[in-house]
Amino acid sequence: MAEKIKLQKFVDNYELKNLTPEVDFSQVKVHLPELNRPALQLAGYFDNFDKERIQMVGYVEYTYLESLSDERKKFIYEKLMACGIPCLIYCKNLVPDDILLETAIKYQVPVFSTDKKTSAFYAEAVRWMKVQLAPTISIHGVLVDVYGEGVLIMGESGIGKSEAALELIRRGHRLVTDDVVEIKKVSDETLIGQAPDITRHFIELRGIGIIDVKTVFGVECVKNTQQIDMVIKLEEWNRNKEYDRLGLTEEYTEFLGNKVVCHSIPIRPGRNLAVIVETAAVNHRQKKMGYNAAVELYNRVQRNLIKKIEGGEEDDE
Repeated sequence: MAEKIKLQKFVDNYELKNLTPEVDFSQVKVHLPELNRPALQLAGYFDNFDKERIQMVGYVEYTYLESLSDERKKFIYEKLMACGIPCLIYCKNLVPDDILLETAIKYQVPVFSTDKKTSAFYAEAVRWMKVQLAPTISIHGVLVDVYGEGVLIMGESGIGKSEAALELIRRGHRLVTDDVVEIKKVSDETLIGQAPDITRHFIELRGIGIIDVKTVFGVECVKNTQQIDMVIKLEEWNRNKEYDRLGLTEEYTEFLGNKVVCHSIPIRPGRNLAVIVETAAVNHRQKKMGYNAAVELYNRVQRNLIKKIEGGEEDDE
């Protein structure tokens, strides 16, 4: 089932001016992230019109409407409003004519205005809507911003996820959420993590209780949302399991169809999880910038072997 948000939330977020207070839009919901500029529709062509999108009018559409006769305006407005569009937004503080407002009230379609430029408003609104309407799941874990990399720490309950996050916070990194992570798929490449409203900025430490990180450590130690760049899975040490010691091949885990780099970290007494997480984050950042330490070591070994082989051949001669 498609995600939906109330139109009121959109209006509040962008502080839109309501030009039709007579219209009740409290129950209007939107489920498409894209907005539409009804250029062809204002010219009378309504075939394949995506009426479920939020509609917006820029300067070009506005000047075109101003050139029409009142009779033509009535015809176009009637067809547009009768489609049942969620709302109509005028950009750059443009003022709609009385005929449009009367028709909007007749069909109970809210009309708003904003002082933002058309292209800028469109781009920002689509970005915001995609986040709000993105497919969402909730998982058990801790999400921390480490050197700008979103690190999702997972593992069984009681294994030390919150303790690792607390140490990272003390080392200057930022907590996004503890215990429950809401993951949104905003694109085929990007996953955004955030905390549920009720647990935002709180962290649970067994034996101590609930801690308000924002209050104890300051606002610089928390963050509301963060892109998920890598996953660290904490697990009990198993001497019979073979763990990756080179990192030549990447392992991945999947959320909502998106693959994320994943490292399995065995837990033993004395291991400093915070330092390990920091190092993993920096190493991942290096890889994104084109440098892979494991590949560099492999290449050095290969070059050294070639030199030894070539040196041996020279000795034979």
